[in-house]
Amino acid sequence: MSEAASKARTEFDRLRDVFAGQRTASRGDPVPEASRREHDLDALHDAILGNADALAGAVSADFGGRSAHETRLLEIFPCLEAIRHARSRLRRWMKPERKPVSLWFQPGRAKVVWQPLGAVGIVVPWNYPIYLSVAPLVSAIAAGNRVMIKMSEFTPATGALLARLISERFDEERVAVFGGEADVARAFVALPFDHLLFTGSTQTGRSVMAAAAANLTPVTLELGGKSPAIIGEDFPLALACERILFGKLLNAGQTCIAPDYVLLPAGRVGEFVEHARKFVARCYPTLARNPDYTAIIDERHYRRLRELISGAAAAGATVVEINPAGEALGESVRKIAPTLLTGTTDAMRVMQEEIFGPVLPLVVCRDLDEAIAYVNARPRPLALYYFDRDAARVERVVRETVSGGVTINDTMLHIAQDELPFGGAGESGMGQYHGHAGFATFSKQKAVFTQSRLNALPLFRPPFGKRFERLIRLLLR
Repeated sequence: MSEAASKARTEFDRLRDVFAGQRTASRGDPVPEASRREHDLDALHDAILGNADALAGAVSADFGGRSAHETRLLEIFPCLEAIRHARSRLRRWMKPERKPVSLWFQPGRAKVVWQPLGAVGIVVPWNYPIYLSVAPLVSAIAAGNRVMIKMSEFTPATGALLARLISERFDEERVAVFGGEADVARAFVALPFDHLLFTGSTQTGRSVMAAAAANLTPVTLELGGKSPAIIGEDFPLALACERILFGKLLNAGQTCIAPDYVLLPAGRVGEFVEHARKFVARCYPTLARNPDYTAIIDERHYRRLRELISGAAAAGATVVEINPAGEALGESVRKIAPTLLTGTTDAMRVMQEEIFGPVLPLVVCRDLDEAIAYVNARPRPLALYYFDRDAARVERVVRETVSGGVTINDTMLHIAQDELPFGGAGESGMGQYHGHAGFATFSKQKAVFTQSRLNALPLFRPPFGKRFERLIRLLLR
């Protein structure tokens, strides 16, 4: 047996052993006290805050150059905020909720009790390996669960560091982190978890859901898709361009809720391009060795993006590459200049696949009616961005489109609101988490009815006679 095969086998054995231990522990202590959960959240907070620089360095090593500033802004900060938010509200979330009782069942009492599900699994993608492991972990811990985390094989340095930080603070029966290649991931999602949360591509999400179905494991799928940005006719174009490009170029576009394409009037395309040139020149005057401009994660994704661009160009699209210093960019640095595409068609791959890179098609539409119709004719996106200061038009876009979430007059900010649920719709996912929504996702909302000593139920028992007939007529009136 090769060393790689032996290592994989060891990881498979560990998967089974840790899962068995967590399942047993969750049955032995089914409802951890609030103090236990608070202690775990505090430990997680200290692990992230005390190792922020090391975590940023690990992510940069995995990417071959990822902005440490972006990591602190987009991963470390929201992780800490999510922990603080849950920590401050945990005891309120855990309280049973009294529910009203119908007149016919009074004076009985009804309530909802929040109970941990047990042992849950979290599958983490490569693009935000810290945030997309810690954020669902916060929800799962707050709900009182045991947790197993499968890190992406494309971020081994981050996975190894996070595994060490977690193992120093948590027993494996409480939280455990796993690395490994795709075969380990397949074994992971095949475990009979009490809940499984997967973040990744729609294609892989289908496979994960199929594997979970064999065990009737409930799933939360956070997928992706083509998130549109619509610019209203009266909104300042320079401001819209800046906010769209900022969201697009963070992490070099490798963000599930990054704007995937822009819908704007035909007469404003040229103006948008010029504003984009100015924005890129100001924020990223150089690209090749600029630590603020993130590299593409690996050669496969780099080649895929180059093929999307060249395929669009061959099919008639106009390619606008914004490279302020005119640098040579290639596989050696694995960076792609911010690229605008005009004249795209639905037949092009770039308009069929989630782009996941710094490539932004500009799609012409005559008016808001056409923009809404364009969005609704396609799979439901994970995010939608609309730029307009007219309240009626904003309300119309929110009402007449379906997406996982919406940010008005900016991009991506809805994901940072811990009081808002985050999740997809249709091909962009199912289920949701963050804040109380995450607590609810990883909890069983158990219905409890307490019958009173004095009640009317004996009036409805057989033998049925005239009294029953009178009562049932009253009930069904």
